Amino acid sequence: MKYALLSLAFLLLAVGLSLILRRASMKARGAQTDTAPTSTAWRGTVRIAGVNEGAVLIASAALLVLTAVFDSLMIASNLFTYSESLISGIRVGLAPIEDFAYPVAMVILLPALWVFLRSQPAISVRLLLKHAFVVSRPVSWINTAFPFAAGYLMSTREVDWILVVGTLYYLVPYNLAMYGINDVFDYESDINNPRKGGLEGALLPPSYHQPMLWLCWWSNVPFLVILLAVGSPLSVLAFAISTFAVIAYSAPILRFKERPFLDSLTSSTHFVSPALVGMTVAGAQLDASVAVLLLSFFCWGIAAHAFGAVQDIGPDREAGIGSVATVVGARKTVVFSLVMWGVAGLLMLSTPWPGPLAAVLALPYLINCAPYLRVTDETAATTNAAWRRFIWLNYASGFLVTLLLILEWTTRSS
Repeated sequence: MKYALLSLAFLLLAVGLSLILRRASMKARGAQTDTAPTSTAWRGTVRIAGVNEGAVLIASAALLVLTAVFDSLMIASNLFTYSESLISGIRVGLAPIEDFAYPVAMVILLPALWVFLRSQPAISVRLLLKHAFVVSRPVSWINTAFPFAAGYLMSTREVDWILVVGTLYYLVPYNLAMYGINDVFDYESDINNPRKGGLEGALLPPSYHQPMLWLCWWSNVPFLVILLAVGSPLSVLAFAISTFAVIAYSAPILRFKERPFLDSLTSSTHFVSPALVGMTVAGAQLDASVAVLLLSFFCWGIAAHAFGAVQDIGPDREAGIGSVATVVGARKTVVFSLVMWGVAGLLMLSTPWPGPLAAVLALPYLINCAPYLRVTDETAATTNAAWRRFIWLNYASGFLVTLLLILEWTTRSS
């Protein structure tokens, strides 16, 4: 696909979303003043009430200048290149003119989004964004961004704009949707869960539930459209699975998180699917060794979810949520987690070098989980200490996986 066509599609999407947001804003204001929007008001959609046009113009100019400067610097540094056959050839500095479509789209879309958010009754945009930051679990952003970036980079072996856009998507918007939908529909159990309201998840006030769902929607759709446009039929399928899993886990009527074992399978999909998307967008060959690698990662994800559910047995039962831990019981769930982490390590032994080295990474998780083999449903909350260690274990494992990927990169290149 020509970059000009892709940029045009992106601009049209921004214009369409902007018009929808403006219409929703006007309806919300009409409802607040108990007056319907007038035909005169509709004609005023070219100008957006509540937006400082001078500030928008200054910000637009700054964005365009910064795009020209940093795009040129990155191209000059060979961080990425453009195929001349795919661009118009018109450049500002070294930056193709097509790249300026993205800041222009933001200039079109963001003021409308700002007014829309401010038009919602009794909602502070500042607090909504603050809640969104906590809801998205910043400490876990890397858990989905890293798999996409590693899958894509190891397949293409180059840094390009798709890598940057995809990594940004799986860094923030994807996590906002995954955890935001969960926190909205889990509110009844979260209010009785003492570990909610900080590092391990937000306690979102009911007045912010609907705005949070809107924010999840609008922050995800633009990225999905771009990544779907540059993908293959196989990557579209991977995207569909990934997106479906994010919605189906928490949203009614599906609520897979209330279906024992299906909850762990779906949660693991949240973390494995970004890697699969990265590989398929990059056009990687999905051979047997890749399948074993992904299966090992999948087992790791199942173990992580099941063990994490143990600590919530009490609040989940009070709210009537039937997770794998509430149905099977604390002790059996811990055993199940140990088995799945063990299987993940054993599977890595059958992957090409240096993959077998990653089998060692299963050991810290087994050591962290094993002391709770005698846990009961009544003492299930004590596993929270291990869960907190699990969060930081992921960072250490990510560091070691990165070293292994560098080793694999140099081995294949030599």
